[in-house]
Amino acid sequence: MIKLRELLEKQTVQKLFLCFWMYAILGWCYEVFLEVVVYKWGFTNLGIMYGPYCPIYAVGALLFLLIFGRFMKKEGGIALQIFRPFIVFFGSMAVATAVELAGTYILEFFTGSWPWNTYADYDINFQARIALSPSLRFGMGGLLFLYFVQSLYDRLLSKPKPKTLNIITIAVLVTVVTDFALTLIFRY
Repeated sequence: MIKLRELLEKQTVQKLFLCFWMYAILGWCYEVFLEVVVYKWGFTNLGIMYGPYCPIYAVGALLFLLIFGRFMKKEGGIALQIFRPFIVFFGSMAVATAVELAGTYILEFFTGSWPWNTYADYDINFQARIALSPSLRFGMGGLLFLYFVQSLYDRLLSKPKPKTLNIITIAVLVTVVTDFALTLIFRY
């Protein structure tokens, strides 16, 4: 079992925290792209806070890492190389759909609704909370994330010195806590 001291020495906690918010920003960008470019609905901030982030994407990404991280690094024969993308695709699809479904219930409990209530328009949906089409996109997103995006984030976060990483982490933490407080005060 990994000890807390080892995690802190390697600054794993800071890196996971920063990754969480980078994933949240990437998720927000994805949502804006869909709304503005693909569906041409116009811009709406679908995040639950004021800033440009959707934390639900970050939760999904961290779960992808926890569930599939070691599996992605596992070496094996040709069968593993062939089937790994399929396992990651369907696994990511299932994980992200479960996160999204849970997110709707949590947000509905705390705020009375959830931001992505347009799923009623999809042919295959469950209570307008989840739908097949977005779930398939989540599977593709999981593939892209685990094969490409995470390695980019790992390289990006390996560059700063520990002190610089601490400063960046504190700045992000202050920004997020401030945004969360303002959201609670003025939005809900």
